[in-house]
Amino acid sequence: MGNLFVESFQKLGTTELMLLLLNVIMAIAMSLVVFLAYRITYRGVAFSKKFMISLGMMCIVTTIIMNVISNNVALSLGLVGALSIIRFRTAVKDVRDATYIFWCIGIGICCGVSMYAQAAIGTAAIFLFLIVWGQTRSDGKFLLVVKSNAEAQGNVEAAVKGYFNKHAHMRARNSRHDQVDFIYELGHRDVIKAQDRHSISIAETLLKLEGVLSVDLVQQNDDISR
Repeated sequence: MGNLFVESFQKLGTTELMLLLLNVIMAIAMSLVVFLAYRITYRGVAFSKKFMISLGMMCIVTTIIMNVISNNVALSLGLVGALSIIRFRTAVKDVRDATYIFWCIGIGICCGVSMYAQAAIGTAAIFLFLIVWGQTRSDGKFLLVVKSNAEAQGNVEAAVKGYFNKHAHMRARNSRHDQVDFIYELGHRDVIKAQDRHSISIAETLLKLEGVLSVDLVQQNDDISR
């Protein structure tokens, strides 16, 4: 067993060993850029250090695999066949997490075949793109949820339209027995302008109406991780 281990190093050669180490070092260096970009642009609630470590491991593993199969067609075909039977069922909570995974795979592929310039240029371009656009936020949406008696639904609709100057979009109206639930979609700017114009919140306005049971104004996000 020990002889096989020594022979494998002897077959590898000093030049190939140094090239492998250089490839791994470059992959680690560029994975640090990925870490930095992920840390700066992440806006979720629960920051996962395990995911960051997994990204670095992915860069190194992909680099080693590419270094092994780069000059061996048989190994490359065998690897494709082996990976085709693997199924990853881990749910990705954020769409951008999947892009970071592909980013690390790309770094590993480039570093594994010693294409450092391509890896560096691509990493720099993605990093700058994330810094510029990754921290931008949309105007934001609000959901206005109103519960009222059936007799008050006409007054509720009129009050909402008048308060927001017809900028409120009704998304749902659920009726059951003598109760009606309204769901309106509102723009963030529309909410601010309406409050400045009336000097009173929409909740206070609606709760003054007879038959209104509750009023909730909820901020709507594009995903559950924010």
